[in-house]
Amino acid sequence: MRKLHIIEAGRFKLDGGAMFGVVPKKLWHKLNPADENNLCTWSLRCLLLETDERRILFDTGMGDKQDQRFRSHFQPHGDTDLMMALDQAGFSPTDITDVFLTHFHFDHVGGALKRTEGGNILPTFPNATYWSNAMHYDWAINPNYREKASFLKENFVPLKEQGLLKFIDVRQNIEWLEGIRVKFVYGHTEAMMIPIIPLADHQVVFCADLLPSSYHVRMPYVMAYDIRPLVTLKEKAAFFEEAIANDYTLFLEHDPVNTCCKIIKNERGRYEAKLCDL
Repeated sequence: MRKLHIIEAGRFKLDGGAMFGVVPKKLWHKLNPADENNLCTWSLRCLLLETDERRILFDTGMGDKQDQRFRSHFQPHGDTDLMMALDQAGFSPTDITDVFLTHFHFDHVGGALKRTEGGNILPTFPNATYWSNAMHYDWAINPNYREKASFLKENFVPLKEQGLLKFIDVRQNIEWLEGIRVKFVYGHTEAMMIPIIPLADHQVVFCADLLPSSYHVRMPYVMAYDIRPLVTLKEKAAFFEEAIANDYTLFLEHDPVNTCCKIIKNERGRYEAKLCDL
């Protein structure tokens, strides 16, 4: 038995210019309109793989550990959160056996740990093993100025200190648990992990910030958050060719409307998103 569950961990806001990089607002505003503060709404969408042996959660949203000042910058909101979504899918935090963390930016790892009323930081999923890689951990523990505000040590250091964090070898297409292959990409941040999940009749790719939304399929649409945008361009192009060749279903973590898409080429040879179901 192998089943995927969409886990909607809420929504948040980010600056539209930062999310679309060099693309003019006149163009991206048609895709995801900004508010009066130039902020666009984005999803915090996680994925749960249920098998006979494991229940693997991919990313954890931004959580609720941060103070009100921090939260005011990103305005988390929505009709659900990580715990509510898990409950609606029929699971409790103790059911999760593994947590796969694509990278340690706060909107992907924040829900991995929780703060108690006494101020202690404990694992949200007490029976789970958490997974990252040593290259990314070392990068995040000594952050550069571009990413410093995104790497909050309380979101991932306690995992290592409490012996809950294991590292995956940094090798392309390494096979991890349950036949899941892991790609490593370096444009958005150092050694971000992209899992390719095999199902009975297709493969699902959890795209993380390699492809945050269907709006980012066009090649110039690269986030200003990416540390190496030219590398992102190369990684996107290579990945899109692989996605077409293998008919991948791409799971979109931040798309505010669409959950999944496939990549196709139009008559002019340009990549386009073809929306689909999981």
